[in-house]
Amino acid sequence: MSGTEPVRRTTRQRSAVLAVLDDLEQFRSAQEIHTELVRRGDSVGLSTVYRTLSALVADDDVDTLLRDDGETLYRRCHGETHHHHLVCRSCGATVEVDGPAVETWADRLAAEHGFDEVSHTLEIFGRCEKCRV
Repeated sequence: MSGTEPVRRTTRQRSAVLAVLDDLEQFRSAQEIHTELVRRGDSVGLSTVYRTLSALVADDDVDTLLRDDGETLYRRCHGETHHHHLVCRSCGATVEVDGPAVETWADRLAAEHGFDEVSHTLEIFGRCEKCRV
């Protein structure tokens, strides 16, 4: 973090959202996370969940995934380094994968066009082995 970025304080809502995300294996919508918070007895509004998730994404504490219908899904990933996701279209199972060839290609492409400080996301969708049976 650079010196210009704000230090986020730990709030009850932030801790509660992180606790839910820590218990989930798959990407979930803000509405699903809110529903789980309510089920656990946390009184937090849906707009607060959206704001909290946005801050967690900005802090690189949470990954996002954009569904085909445009809805953003959230997940706390286990990897400490940049990675990509294989996502099952049927059940939502997610596998974190490295993509060194993608990283090399993205860096080369950016350099060829005079870009720096590039970032990217890559999700690969398909059906997992369990859903194929």
